[in-house]
Amino acid sequence: MERESMEFDVLIVGGGPAGLSAACRIRQLAQETGQELTVCVVEKGSEIGAHTLSGAVIEDRALKELFPDYKEMGAPLNVPVKADEVYLLNSAEKSFKSPNWMIPKPMHNDGNYIVSLGNVVRWLGEQAEALEVEVYPGFPAAQLIVEDNVVKGIITGDMGLNEGGEQTESYMPGMELRAKYTIFAEGCRGHLGKELIAKFELDKDSDAQHYGIGIKELWDIPAEQHQEGLVVHGAGWPLNESNSTGGFFLYHGENNQVVVGLITDLSYSNPHVSPFDEFQRMKHHPVLAKHLEGGKRVSYGARAITKGGFNALPKMTFPGGLIVGCDAGTLDFSKIKGTHTAMKSGMIAAEEVVKAIAAERANDEITEFSAAFKDSWVYEDLYNSRNFGPAMHKFGMIGGGAFNFIHHNIMKLPFTLRDTTPDYATLKPASESKKIDYPKPDGKLSFAKLDSVFIGNVNHAEHQPCHLKLADGSIPLAQNLPKYDEPAQRYCPAGVYEIVEDESGEKRFQINSQNCVHCKTCDIKDPAQNITWVTPEGGGGPNYPNM
Repeated sequence: MERESMEFDVLIVGGGPAGLSAACRIRQLAQETGQELTVCVVEKGSEIGAHTLSGAVIEDRALKELFPDYKEMGAPLNVPVKADEVYLLNSAEKSFKSPNWMIPKPMHNDGNYIVSLGNVVRWLGEQAEALEVEVYPGFPAAQLIVEDNVVKGIITGDMGLNEGGEQTESYMPGMELRAKYTIFAEGCRGHLGKELIAKFELDKDSDAQHYGIGIKELWDIPAEQHQEGLVVHGAGWPLNESNSTGGFFLYHGENNQVVVGLITDLSYSNPHVSPFDEFQRMKHHPVLAKHLEGGKRVSYGARAITKGGFNALPKMTFPGGLIVGCDAGTLDFSKIKGTHTAMKSGMIAAEEVVKAIAAERANDEITEFSAAFKDSWVYEDLYNSRNFGPAMHKFGMIGGGAFNFIHHNIMKLPFTLRDTTPDYATLKPASESKKIDYPKPDGKLSFAKLDSVFIGNVNHAEHQPCHLKLADGSIPLAQNLPKYDEPAQRYCPAGVYEIVEDESGEKRFQINSQNCVHCKTCDIKDPAQNITWVTPEGGGGPNYPNM
């Protein structure tokens, strides 16, 4: 069965903040200049916003540039931040509340909004369609089309394959989508973005990229406990007990709802660490428990976060396209925010693509993007915060916090800290690491993994090929198990990976791919770099409501 083919002026891979902002900006410019530009957005989730997961407190700077009257247009930014609290959790019971003057300036949230980023993205999708962008949810970009070392588009995933990759009666081949330029905005660790970075050596002049795993829950809480507009951040316990770094967030949104989550830096060294279990026990700390007790957990999700910042930014252009947003790593970790920077990077890409097409160029490298990006406030913000993450890794929570306070509140330090060890290379042998005895969940504040996956509305079509590919099937048992006690059992927040033992005592590595929430942590943290995440059948994965 031959593949169908469609052609566009611009193809955008990923229906998140960066991709949809790029699409909207292209169509705005086309209308302003009278150009006839066809724009297509493909999104792997079952609908726009289905896979979108973030805290989220956002700056409206980029949104205001894209749609100056966004409030009148009904954008769901309904809860301005009214109060900021930052805590250091010293132990399971004790904490220190930081006075406002001690908090690094980028972490202040005056003028920002507590939102469901999924709902913001759904609204952006509506604006894109109103601007005549063709939006196709449920169509994962599975392969690159590269001809003569030029990216010409993508091929969407085949449907109706069985576990062995053979065609069934319901087989439908993916489509070729070709364009003059393709913008990749897949989010953190996009699998085509990863391929592009490697193929075109886009990171050859960059530091190693760094990541965190963000785990989040949505709660309904009693009205008398609700404090709409309250933002709470903190760090310390329990991650400090394993010398790991990261931080928690808790935001009071609208409709008596609270979101709570933990970001664990994937640079941790103890292979016994389970970010999911660290999060579950953290919620029992009095600083967090007082907000959640008496409430009901209604949704769960997890997503890796690209947090290497300025030093780890790859080159963002190549022949035939660009890579933007969290696919490239534009998150500003000093602010714990990436939506506004992702949107702006997409908008800059849109402007340069429109100029190139107006000049009757196609499929070349838009080198002008680099200068335009460097002239933007995104570049300035990322450059100013270039030491934030490396300082935390190098000096720890207390020392790094002190460094960042001096750098952002007192004087700009005129040097750059480097953090060149990739996250997968930081694990110590299990025999040299302290085992962690995680408490059992109580079903009130803490919960089991599989119960959590269930309320994340995770679903994949049965009997499809496994989308978690092992380069060498022997490595989990032959290498990772004896050396690291196979950390995939713990770093995955969805119970995808298990070591199963049969009656004879023989062990095997089991992949429960139907549980996958598409967080990409395995692709990042596996010490052998043996796991590659690829797109499953269209529409598969979580379906996040109000997240």
